[in-house]
Amino acid sequence: MKSSIRFATLALLATAPAVAHATVYLTLEQAQGQMLPGQHLTPITITLTDAQIGAIVKDSGEKPLSRDLKAWKATDGSWFILDQVVGKHEFITYAVALDHAGAVKDIEILDYRETFGGQVREAGWRSQFNGKRHGDSLKLGKDIRNISGATLSSKHVTDGVRRLLSTYAIALAGK
Repeated sequence: MKSSIRFATLALLATAPAVAHATVYLTLEQAQGQMLPGQHLTPITITLTDAQIGAIVKDSGEKPLSRDLKAWKATDGSWFILDQVVGKHEFITYAVALDHAGAVKDIEILDYRETFGGQVREAGWRSQFNGKRHGDSLKLGKDIRNISGATLSSKHVTDGVRRLLSTYAIALAGK
């Protein structure tokens, strides 16, 4: 009897859905201070128009998840942009810091909610984006190395950064 109960318990556990977990690595304020130290940041409120969204999709191949762009302009002309992509099932909240000319200075993962694939937070992987600009090739497996076990997270963060570089060129450059 005990073995049948153990077997039933194991069978039930095996069919139970995996529980996603959320890890908060940085708050918004911590990320801003770390990525653009010593800069005063001014929030810029932008609601993307249908034309801007269409241009971003055409340019990057990716549609923004929201019309509302969360961006801050620094006193030195650099930018801090907060965004989200879907990993496998859950959102990944990340930020990109761009220099005054629109090149990636830094990328940071703020929240990671997936059970697997958190390796996208590793500094060595994220540093591949540094210096990338609008128009540069940003393809997973070609320009950005894939992470085994984090393929979807790697792809979606890469696609998100490419989309934000397009968004910068279309909606922020010159502001």
